[in-house]
Amino acid sequence: MSATQKPLAGLRVVELGTLIAGPFCTRILGEFGAEVIKVEAPDGGDPLRKWRKLYEGTSLWWYVQARNKKSVTANLKHADGREFVRRLIASADILVENFRPGVLEKLGLGWAELQRDNPGLVMVRLSGFGQSGPYKDQPGFGAVGESMGGLRYVTGFPDRPPVRTGISIGDSIAALWGAIGALMALRHKEVNGGAGQVVDVALYEAVFAMMESLVPEADVFGFVRERTGNIMPGITPSNTHGTRDGKHVTIGANGDAIFRRLMQAIGRSDLADDPSLADNTGRDGRRDEIYGLIDAWCASHDEAEVLAVLAQAEVPASRVYSVLDMFADPQFIARQMFQTAELPDGKPFRMPGIVPQLSATPGGTEWIGPALGAHTDEILAGLGYPAARIAELRAAGAL
Repeated sequence: MSATQKPLAGLRVVELGTLIAGPFCTRILGEFGAEVIKVEAPDGGDPLRKWRKLYEGTSLWWYVQARNKKSVTANLKHADGREFVRRLIASADILVENFRPGVLEKLGLGWAELQRDNPGLVMVRLSGFGQSGPYKDQPGFGAVGESMGGLRYVTGFPDRPPVRTGISIGDSIAALWGAIGALMALRHKEVNGGAGQVVDVALYEAVFAMMESLVPEADVFGFVRERTGNIMPGITPSNTHGTRDGKHVTIGANGDAIFRRLMQAIGRSDLADDPSLADNTGRDGRRDEIYGLIDAWCASHDEAEVLAVLAQAEVPASRVYSVLDMFADPQFIARQMFQTAELPDGKPFRMPGIVPQLSATPGGTEWIGPALGAHTDEILAGLGYPAARIAELRAAGAL
């Protein structure tokens, strides 16, 4: 796929980030055509290169998270390394960074200096607590953001401690807000004639913004949402149920007409026609009863039969997918949610497809995560550094 077919072609993005939030933000931009230049420390680079499952010494997660990116090395403790990065940012449309607030300022790469070099720069700053406030200097990873932002408090079962969701969701949500903010800032520049600006994303606020009606319910009614397991609090029925063969099926039948169809499908026409259950308020008042009978019905049937009956009744339901279920599922396949690429030794492997799907200017994968510093010479040359000077910088430890 030609890069000119992608909506962000022509944008240069510099990434000063590691691990999850910043790199995921730039991954999104890169998938849709932006030139993403990832600046890494020369002594190992992004720690994500060594996280989770390694293939011949490199993380499979790295190959996905850094796809479509160019990797350059720069020693930010070296004056010439900082000068390279400053010149690189001066050529960029967007800078994405996820250092602790104040780190770039100490390096002479703060907003004031960078904007002076590049007035149109959009600087996306992802951090635990944002660039202001009494907590701004504290370290804060995604787990902290999920806890402070309210997500962990409501996740899990009421008789057990809070649990995480199974992925680093706080970092990923912050990355999405970063990408959205960057595109809004570019829109302002292009349409309103505005200058560049800072997009300040705090991980805890990124999570907090997703917390539905948590705030007004507490403010108006004094209601504090608690952990409720797999049910959707206040909305009935929506839950996960065990089947006879030891599988789990999620059923969302909280619409009035859907609830009637569900009750008829499981042989409870009496409840389908019960006027006291005709709306959500009535159903939620008899929540335990309703969930008990759905539990009993599912427990007496295998997963395949449960899903077939509910599909026939047009009741929203799904098995709880493992990744192996996804590999075999026709919907995932039809929507091209798996892309095949090759690892450096030629071994084929599957990666997640591109989201969202654009009909006219779709995103894509041009290459997988690169080797450390693979594009350093290319980028330096593009900034006007002659080959001899590049060799000097490398010998001096600046790269």
